Amino acid sequence: MVVPHSYLVALLMTMLTMTCWGSWANVVKLVKNWRFELLYYDYALGILLTSVVAGLTLGSMGSYGRPFLDDLASADARNIAFGLLGGVVYNISNILVVGAMAIAGLGVAFPIGVGLALVVGVIWNYCVNPQGNPMLLFTGVAMVVAAIVIDGVAYRVHTLSKARGGPETVSGNIQGKDKIRKGILLSVIGGLLMGMFFPLVEIGKKGPGGLGPYAIGFVFSVGVFLSTFVFNAYFMRKPVQGEPLRFSDYFRGTFKEHFWGIFGGGVWAVGTLSSFVAASAPRELQVGPAISYALGQGSTMVGAFWGVVVWKEFAGGLTIVKRLLVLMFILFVSGLSIVSIAPLYAAR
Repeated sequence: MVVPHSYLVALLMTMLTMTCWGSWANVVKLVKNWRFELLYYDYALGILLTSVVAGLTLGSMGSYGRPFLDDLASADARNIAFGLLGGVVYNISNILVVGAMAIAGLGVAFPIGVGLALVVGVIWNYCVNPQGNPMLLFTGVAMVVAAIVIDGVAYRVHTLSKARGGPETVSGNIQGKDKIRKGILLSVIGGLLMGMFFPLVEIGKKGPGGLGPYAIGFVFSVGVFLSTFVFNAYFMRKPVQGEPLRFSDYFRGTFKEHFWGIFGGGVWAVGTLSSFVAASAPRELQVGPAISYALGQGSTMVGAFWGVVVWKEFAGGLTIVKRLLVLMFILFVSGLSIVSIAPLYAAR
């Protein structure tokens, strides 16, 4: 299999993870009249197809480790089960975050949901496989937590100020508060669950029957794809926003709508496989699972950038909202920078 042969390459792969994880959700904006529940089937398909192609190409080349198909054949059932479970846990968390995105936008769902996932994931990953300087690692995490809180405050102030500007102040305030509660609640629950999937993947890679990065990526994607038909079916019947849907509605989509869904899944899968591979390099070159995951969750800033700067989700906001957003970006970037240097100052 192909793996990085220098720390710099491994670090660059985590940067690719960050970019892909933070950018795939733009497809939700590009097909804004196509319900996210329907787009999600194509998204899951895109993840599965990308993992198969990567396994049969990059996962079957090179001299490091077992080839992709041999890796799958020699894996223990326990390791496969953890890989599948990781995909299932990720999937329900991501559906919740995408639902929050549909309600509150990228600039809210990413910093709160994915930022919270960073906190949970870094702590759990460090417990499973401790690498890097813990003081630096957790200082960076604390700064990310502060950024999450500030983003939630900015969203609340912005939403309520817009509601008060409506034709009916009382009605507007009620709708605004309901939107705040629903958007933040979905982001928080999704973020807590999302922080749990990467450690499950790490467990699936451990031991003599453990899976390599491409094999675990494939097993993980199978878990995502199959569980989509369970979780998404529920959200189609009980949507977070809008009228209930039927599966037959999926076949009414245009080529463009299906294409962007598959493309979004492919982009996310490229980022995920990059993270798995970067964390599976020779130990002396590893970024480490906790750091690899944390840097990948820098996608919060990429996603927030798309939402705030490109899609103008906070346009017309009060001055205090703009200042809070600037402070949020500063704290996030500072926290992620501290996390990124944690491996360089690990205790010997």
